[in-house]
Amino acid sequence: MNWDKLYQLQNELDTYIETNQGIKKQDVFEKKYLALLVELGELANETRCFKFWSNKPRSERETILEEYVDGVHFLLSLGITKGHYFSGNVSRNKMEDETKLFLNAYTACHHFFQHPTSVNYDHLWETYLHLGQALGFSEADVHRAYLEKNEVNFVRQDEGY
Repeated sequence: MNWDKLYQLQNELDTYIETNQGIKKQDVFEKKYLALLVELGELANETRCFKFWSNKPRSERETILEEYVDGVHFLLSLGITKGHYFSGNVSRNKMEDETKLFLNAYTACHHFFQHPTSVNYDHLWETYLHLGQALGFSEADVHRAYLEKNEVNFVRQDEGY
């Protein structure tokens, strides 16, 4: 994954949003954290992995990927806000139970929020990337979808989203 490029693009988007909204990075850490939690929930909802009571199928792969990439946007943004940059590679995840992976991601989010250290940030990324692997997304899938959604996010800002 070309992390430098993703952080550069996210920083440009964050700066654009901050300028348009008249805010500063440090003023929105809690809001970005909550947004990440909401995105995780939306992602889980599209996978339907926890809905044992329902026979309705999961959403289409591209819909799930778009929700996943929304989380990537907030993970990058949170790192920029706190001065942390993930650059590691993640080993192949052996756990495939999506529900457990979502719970692990929520736990990692909470740990980072409570103690926003670079170690906790890296762990949050590793957990999120393991979830993406279990959902069947390659680095190329995530990179492509991030670039597409990043363009959409700029257009949304211009349209008063």
